[in-house]
Amino acid sequence: MPDQACCNARLGRILWVSAAVAVLAGCGSFDGASRRVANAITPYKIDIVQGNFVSREQVQALQPGMSRQQVREILGTPLVTSVFHGDRWEYVFTIKRPSSEMESRKLTVFFQGDTLARFEGDEMPSETEFVATLGSHKGKPKVPSLEATEAQLARYPARKAEAAAAPAAPAPSAPTPGRYPPLESSSR
Repeated sequence: MPDQACCNARLGRILWVSAAVAVLAGCGSFDGASRRVANAITPYKIDIVQGNFVSREQVQALQPGMSRQQVREILGTPLVTSVFHGDRWEYVFTIKRPSSEMESRKLTVFFQGDTLARFEGDEMPSETEFVATLGSHKGKPKVPSLEATEAQLARYPARKAEAAAAPAAPAPSAPTPGRYPPLESSSR
């Protein structure tokens, strides 16, 4: 008997050690399937938008000779106004999406005194082009049909006999007003 108890204890220890080794080996091997599962449960990452979006239409509206106020009304407040270059406004726009590289666009507006002298910068997209890129990385959900076809309706026969045999339910009556004790005692 003592030999059998010793063998059972030894067998139990061997099984526990084997299970521990298998678990540790499983944790150590992180293959492609495991990586896909881990990537599927990553947190949601937002698009990071910074700066002023300037459209092609806004740039086309700029004309040399405009005042600073007119330029500000068309383009908005500049992102950068340098203390050392008071005659220059810079409009910088960046967007960082989790699935792509950071996009950056820059427009610099130069003034002589209070009037617009010239402007230069990157090629700007139109407003419709920019709006189209905002939702392009999201999948289009399938919109369910809101009307049934005649074939779909034919699958569900009308229950006229049951509806006629069932007695009409009584109309709900208005609830009776309850009686509540006064909020304050009258002994004051």
